[in-house]
Amino acid sequence: MANMAQAIRLALHRGEQELGVLEIYGEDVGPPLGGVFTATQGLEHSWNSPLDERGIVGAAMGLAWAGSRPVAEVQFVDYIFNTIDLLKLAGNTHWASGGTFKTPMVLMTPTGSGIHGSMYHSHSFDTVATKLHGMKVVCPSTPLDAYGLMIAAIKSDDPVLFLKPKALLRAKGEELLPGEPDEKTLHEMIDAPLGDRSKWKPKWPKIGAYEVEIGKAKISHPGSDATVVTHGRLAPVCLDVARRFAAEGKGSVEVIDLRTLIPYDWEAIRTSIKKTGRVVFVNEETEITNFGEHLIRRVVDELFYELKVRPRLLAAKATPGIGLSPNLEYFTQPQTTDVEAMVAELLADPA
Repeated sequence: MANMAQAIRLALHRGEQELGVLEIYGEDVGPPLGGVFTATQGLEHSWNSPLDERGIVGAAMGLAWAGSRPVAEVQFVDYIFNTIDLLKLAGNTHWASGGTFKTPMVLMTPTGSGIHGSMYHSHSFDTVATKLHGMKVVCPSTPLDAYGLMIAAIKSDDPVLFLKPKALLRAKGEELLPGEPDEKTLHEMIDAPLGDRSKWKPKWPKIGAYEVEIGKAKISHPGSDATVVTHGRLAPVCLDVARRFAAEGKGSVEVIDLRTLIPYDWEAIRTSIKKTGRVVFVNEETEITNFGEHLIRRVVDELFYELKVRPRLLAAKATPGIGLSPNLEYFTQPQTTDVEAMVAELLADPA
């Protein structure tokens, strides 16, 4: 099984071979490293940029407006905050120009906690990203979805912010990419050896056509008693909890993996809540002005009489940063035990 970093790399290879991607760049994106998480290792058009996030984003905008389809990377999402004004311009240019200037750029960046990265390598960007109107925002939780969303992002004429969950970049999926070789063969074909890489070149397997529609959520676990809406790092956590609750007879929990934050799949959320009458939104953004709060507001506005109990939010605590100590990180960021407790509370709440 490919891990998420390998899946992204395979999608980018297809992008440069078949979809017109001529520029893949960012901090340490080119050889010999191929990105901090190796998601760009061995790619033909990858190169190292200066350590300048505003330069990276500005160059991507210029390349996109000139007719290219660049894929740029900010090394960690924690470093993206000084580019917000540029991201806003990237998002509104097509609209502001009356449709004259498209901005077909992909900006990918590792997001979230789970790697014990402390204050400068553990933040999320979800809520800020969803305010950049005109920019699509995706966040996969499996290698197959990462591959399919990257293909869709490259094809998009709108700018796409591709959030890669840091904690999942080495995680393997349960579904094979179409045409994916066995794990050992794939490793030998596309993973650079340790040591001298000056003469190494990858041998790319032929991966079949696969694409995930931007704006389409996935029901990763069907259920009838409660709905969990999540994405990114916490999607596999919620899936595991739902499976165990079902196996132990604790309740039937439907898990919706959003995959796309903007535009989000309201129809999937609405349909599930009308069936279950109970919902919790789970993410690792801080709890104040959380993206999940917007979804709760819409649930209350449009589905109030479908609810059996009050909707809930499970999110990170409102702290200025995330501590290096695992105990501090586990305390501030939602963990498996927090999801278990919240889902149990949701199911136990009398209608």
